[in-house]
Formats: sequence, C-alpha cells, structure tokens
Amino acid sequence: MQIRIGYELVYEFPQATPMILTLNVHHSRVSDLVRPDYMVTNPSVPIVAYRDGFGNWCNRVVAPPGRFLVKADTVVNDSGLPDAISPGAIQHIVPELPEETLLFLLGSRYCETDRLTETAWKLFSGAPLGWGRVQAICDFVHQHIEFGYQYASATKSAWEVFNDRRGVCRDFAHLAVAFCRCMNIPARYCTGYLGDVGLPPPYAPMDFAGWFEAYLGGAWHTFDPRNNQPRAGRVLIARGRDAADVAISTTFGPNTLQSFRVWTDEIKA
Repeated sequence: MQIRIGYELVYEFPQATPMILTLNVHHSRVSDLVRPDYMVTNPSVPIVAYRDGFGNWCNRVVAPPGRFLVKADTVVNDSGLPDAISPGAIQHIVPELPEETLLFLLGSRYCETDRLTETAWKLFSGAPLGWGRVQAICDFVHQHIEFGYQYASATKSAWEVFNDRRGVCRDFAHLAVAFCRCMNIPARYCTGYLGDVGLPPPYAPMDFAGWFEAYLGGAWHTFDPRNNQPRAGRVLIARGRDAADVAISTTFGPNTLQSFRVWTDEIKA
C-alpha cells in the first residue's frame, strides 16, 4: 500500500531566528519513499542537514522576520501490516545487554526513573519477564491515563503524568518508557506519522504520534500504550531518550506557531 504523508507549519518571528527541525522520515524508511521528502520553506532560506547523535536526520535554518512556512509532502510505500508481536521475546539481564542499549536504561528529562522505580517494582514485579512485562506496563498506562489534546503540556514529565492521570500520546509513551527502564528493560522514545489505516471513522484531527520501542530478545520492538493494539501505517521520523531528543522544531528565540497541519492518508487503488 501507499500512504501520502506530510506537514505544513507556519510561524511568525519578530526577528531572524535559528531553528533545528527534525521532520524527515527516518533513514530506516528512506528506501520506502516514492519521492524524497524534501523540506520546502517560504520564504526560501538555506537548509543545512546533519545527523544527530541518535542517527536522526535534522535540518538547520535561520528563519527570517515575519511569516515563515515549512512544509513537505511525499508518498511512502508500506506493507500495510500491523506492528509485529513477539510474545516469546525474552528480557536480557543487564550484564548481557549490548553497550548501545545501556543509555536507554537511564533516567532522562521526561522519564524520571529515580522517582518511579519503587512504584514500578510494586506494580510490575509479578508480571512475566520479557514481552509480558512490557505489555503489562502498556496495559497499565493505557488504563491509567485519560487521553485528551487539551491535556498537552510541553513540560509534563512521566512522574507528573502518573499523578495527573491525563495526557497525550507522548505522555503515555514517557510513562511506559520510564517504567520499562525502572524494570531494567531498555526503552527509547519514538515519534512519527500514524494515521487511521484500517480503522473505521470518525477520525480525529491528524497530528504527529509518539510511541516507544523496548529491547527484548536481541531486537527493538514497537509498543504503543496510547492505542495499546497493533497498528498499520506507522512511519518513523526519529528516536531518542524522550521527546526532548526528537522535538519536531527547536527555536532559539521568540516565535508564534500560527498553524500546524499533518496528514497521513492511505492512497486508495
């Protein structure tokens, strides 16, 4: 199947302002692109691309004063299959974990393992090791948090989500990531496109989505505590320790986001 994906962001800047934009499809899905997802700006400005420390594609620009538009539109090939399930995936003891996974056992800006470890062990120590334990965490988070766009907050952490019991998809992911790390399971935050492929209407307004991956059985596996069921049409943009590492835009100066559109639509044959 093919999915049309893209975005359009419109900002207002009072002065020339540097920006970092993390919006390109992840390099692991580049071969699926029917055409490159080139970033276009209006007014046109030089764009410098680079890879960050997690391997994500990022773009540096200096936005001019006034209205500044950033957009991309492309088509991606997709298997149409839902997220893979591997119930037999084992949990590795810490000494056997690859070195590159150890970073994802540590606390981070939005995932305070120090504040949640005692709670995590009380809640999940009785769950089966491996896949079953991560699924138990997802089940708890899915049932514990009330979803609502009105609950979005750029500063809300996993500890706050646990106590507030409300949030958006990134909050679900942050709390699950923190719990996994508390249980010695490497977990990393993911952001990308996730449409309504295979779901009946009505459809919610489209946005970028947040989920996570856990390291089990020698591989990284996708989990989505917000939806808590395998979904089709997931297109990764970036991975990191938490949302601070994969912000779609970082601006080094005052600005106003005037409009924000994201689309991810199945192309019917």
